[in-house]
Amino acid sequence: MGDTLRAAAFLDKGGTGKTTTVAHLGVALQQQGHRVLLVDLAGKQGDLAKHFGVWADYQDRIDADEAWPNISTVFDDAWPTIAEKLGDEPLADLVVSTAEGVDLIPAHPGLDTLDSELSNIDNARQRYTRLEAFLDEYVDSLGYDVVLIDLPGMTNNVSYNGLWAARHAITPVEMGPFEAEQADALRRDLEKIAANFDMEIDLALVLPNKVDTRTKLAEEYLEAFAAEYPNAIAPDYVPYSQDIRNAAEQGRTAFALVEPSKTAQQARDAYLSAAARLVERLGGGGSE
Repeated sequence: MGDTLRAAAFLDKGGTGKTTTVAHLGVALQQQGHRVLLVDLAGKQGDLAKHFGVWADYQDRIDADEAWPNISTVFDDAWPTIAEKLGDEPLADLVVSTAEGVDLIPAHPGLDTLDSELSNIDNARQRYTRLEAFLDEYVDSLGYDVVLIDLPGMTNNVSYNGLWAARHAITPVEMGPFEAEQADALRRDLEKIAANFDMEIDLALVLPNKVDTRTKLAEEYLEAFAAEYPNAIAPDYVPYSQDIRNAAEQGRTAFALVEPSKTAQQARDAYLSAAARLVERLGGGGSE
């Protein structure tokens, strides 16, 4: 792994806000002076690209069979040969720029079959290191400071690739018992992976998300998460904000809002402080 900092957003549960977290952390990092690449492995629906208003154009390229190479291509055995034939800039048509300053490798329908294709690789190390090899050999040289990876909301070969490549996990969690159990299960899973393959995967950032502090229960869970993950817990929680949902539907993040609501401004501040903490964690290591 080179000097580029990497982290992957993951929890074995959908709907926790992983994609929103990756989008907003990416912009927060960019606003703090970092050059950022986001990688969408979460599924063919392209939600990360939708957050930045670039999915419609990319969908047109997919429909015209022009979205090649794409994120699924880089997992193929033939990728090194393909990259060589593409010349000096093999990722030129793979990376998409956004209006908010971050770059993005969008999702692609080829992700639909990627998990089963990876299952056909008998050697576990070869099965789980495809993304790492791609980032090491083709992305690190592009000069990004941070690469954030959005992973599926399930444990499969694709998510293992992301965790292996990043070695650091970002976990957005809502305030409830199920989410607490899932975060604890994730920590155990990371420890198991580390033990099986003699490597370290750090739970780098736990980000309380969609928090409604009007409820006493939410406050109690905030305190519990802070006690359980004293180093990994984000400095501030992200409140529930309808503005964030509305912005996503308009193809932008809360950072692009001209007149953010109070909750949207609180969310922006929380993402900025979380981004700063994440860089500290990625640079200095440590454990929760």
